[in-house]
Amino acid sequence: MGNGVREGPVDFKGQDVEPVTSTHLPSEDNQEKKKVLNSLMSGALAGAVAKTAVAPLDRTKIMFQVSSKRFSAKEAYRLIYRTYLNEGFWSLWRGNSATMVRVIPYAAIQFCAHEEYKQLLGSYYGFQGKALTPFPRFIAGSLAGTTAAMLTYPLDMVRARMAVTPKEMYSNIVHVFIRISREEGLKTLYRGFTPTILGVIPYAGLSFFTYETLKKLHADHSGKSQPSPPERLLFGACAGLIGQSASYPLDVVRRRMQTAGVMGHTYSSILLTMQEIIREEGLIRGLYKGLSMNWVKGPIAVGISFTTFDLTQILLRKLQHSTNVER
Repeated sequence: MGNGVREGPVDFKGQDVEPVTSTHLPSEDNQEKKKVLNSLMSGALAGAVAKTAVAPLDRTKIMFQVSSKRFSAKEAYRLIYRTYLNEGFWSLWRGNSATMVRVIPYAAIQFCAHEEYKQLLGSYYGFQGKALTPFPRFIAGSLAGTTAAMLTYPLDMVRARMAVTPKEMYSNIVHVFIRISREEGLKTLYRGFTPTILGVIPYAGLSFFTYETLKKLHADHSGKSQPSPPERLLFGACAGLIGQSASYPLDVVRRRMQTAGVMGHTYSSILLTMQEIIREEGLIRGLYKGLSMNWVKGPIAVGISFTTFDLTQILLRKLQHSTNVER
């Protein structure tokens, strides 16, 4: 109006002006970090809850696995009751602190790795955003279990030692590490590692494969996108039953090799350990000792583990979504 300036729309083209709303949109990088953190937290909680629930049965199973005593449900009950009378109620959870130190990172790594391997294999096979086919599903589970076992194995060794020895021998987790390193050498911390990995491949592979397959079949036939918590428990129980039955003999061998130093045995290899167990105790009674207890313990633990992981993931996603909406 007389000032020489023409009024009209302002043109921002070519200028470095960012929309204000872009600062509120989370980047893909942040979303990926949140996803990984959610998987780690959910996996850690799942492992801790599941293992604490079955700790007395787990300890009893290990004590039978590393001895030449014949296993039966009656003998297992007697052992639990005798331990309770002689050492008190909380002694049934002896070694559980070492279990938690191992299980929390193990489960966190395993579940998180499984989510990442599923994504990688999905991209590789062209199933991005969809359920994997059976073979990649098995591979994702096996790789997840192997990754977790490799990173946390010494803690499993320590936990086995604490489970089969009186409390006077090892006062705490650090004491176990110090004594083993000093008296038997650092190499001992990885004794039984090979049968562990050989056992983890079918165990983790079949467990994740079975659970994911049952969830997919449920979705296909029921029309529901997600199973209910009791259904998740049932699917997890089936997964644990199949996975543990397939890998059980190697679990016995692993325990024998881990505890050889305190049980008065020397086992130099997987085959020689198997041969000695079969010669002294028989094929079924030796290599499958305690399996019936595992059929009780395993499905409960795996069912709780898978269910806790899934429900925690769902809860964390809802919390993050509501936080983003509020912003």
